[in-house]
Amino acid sequence: MNKKSIEVANVSCGHLDTILNCIAEGVFTVDTEKRITFFNRAAERITGFSSEEAIGEYCRDIFRTACCGTCCTLDEVERSDKSLSGRQVKILDRDGNTVLVGVSAAVLRDKNGVVIGGVETFRDMTAETALRLQVEKNYTFQDIISRDPVMHEMFAILPDIAESSVSVLIEGDSGTGKELLARAIHNIGPRKKEPFIAVNCASLPDTLLESELFGYKKGAFTDAKNDKSGRFELAGNGTLFLDEIGDISPALQVRLLRVLQEKTFEPLGGTKPVTSNARILAATNKKLLSKVHDGSFREDLYYRLNVLRLELPPLADRMGDVPLLIEHFRNMLNAETSKNIEAVDDEVMDLLMQYDFPGNIRELENIMQHAFVLCRDSVIQRKHLPRDLQSKFSDDDSSKAVSMTDREKKAIQETLRACNNNRTATAKMLGINPSTLYRKMKLYKIK
Repeated sequence: MNKKSIEVANVSCGHLDTILNCIAEGVFTVDTEKRITFFNRAAERITGFSSEEAIGEYCRDIFRTACCGTCCTLDEVERSDKSLSGRQVKILDRDGNTVLVGVSAAVLRDKNGVVIGGVETFRDMTAETALRLQVEKNYTFQDIISRDPVMHEMFAILPDIAESSVSVLIEGDSGTGKELLARAIHNIGPRKKEPFIAVNCASLPDTLLESELFGYKKGAFTDAKNDKSGRFELAGNGTLFLDEIGDISPALQVRLLRVLQEKTFEPLGGTKPVTSNARILAATNKKLLSKVHDGSFREDLYYRLNVLRLELPPLADRMGDVPLLIEHFRNMLNAETSKNIEAVDDEVMDLLMQYDFPGNIRELENIMQHAFVLCRDSVIQRKHLPRDLQSKFSDDDSSKAVSMTDREKKAIQETLRACNNNRTATAKMLGINPSTLYRKMKLYKIK
């Protein structure tokens, strides 16, 4: 087909070309063979190809994206007979540089409803993505995400803690990220190339836990057919993380105390001591000092473990992190599931900002995973949330509304500060439309 013989699709006659050349988003149309029939100025700017170079060419030869031929957006909208918006796609510009764009597409039909081609709009998301990554970087320590001042005070001292070899006790409710914090300490310290070994002390009965920690020699008991190394030995010069340390028995507390004091232990059935150079990080979802006071935990072991103590606040005490975490889980789950869920509905965000999260961050992650399974659209809505969570907000509760107002106002203020008062970036980080953000700022009198 001669390039010059291809006519630009005249959808509305008149001044349509002029209008489309004035907008900031790239716009192009194709015929039924996927040859480009219109290419506006923004498309020229984003791709580096001129209109003369693009018109008449197959769109795959201009955009050169991995989606071409396998998951073409124009094919998808034609099959589904539905428009598509906000899908993120990486294209190559004229110079071979990768450009991340947000794509929307629809089918073009004539007055009789016959398909005559397709139209796509796309916008360069490079600056927006860089801003989001910078905001996340400012509020991320290793894999821990927070903008809460208490958490950032902790972030500030973690490098010093990581450099030392003393025992650390991490306290916090279930689901607050105690193991994540322990891994962060290991990963930024001098032992980062050595093993990180984790043991959940509450998941095993006392006899099994003892053999799991210290190992055993052949013949130590009936089923001991061969020698087995324990977690202390496997940790070597690395880090041993003892989760739920408050649940171990008094007898095991004595053995653990000896290892901390003498740096040696004996496997079950063994007679020769084994040296341990592992650093001990322990965690508990209980107030360990209260267990010392009631006599269920040894005081001397407590102080051996509690050389440094870190306390992770529950998510209910740092609700400003909820939008940040939702955005983090959305991006993570999009990558894991190959879905393209673009946002969380404002109503969903409101409900989650009212919720007190007894399961903390782990529960929020579970809620997002549940929503991803059910969501077939691009936006997570209330119907995609777990039913028991939906039922908690079925009635109008004024006390919850007041609490939610305070939390939402705080979240908006903190996110605005994080984004240097850029309202577009703030709305993106909160997962709401800019117009919704402006309305809420006016409602809460946020300047």
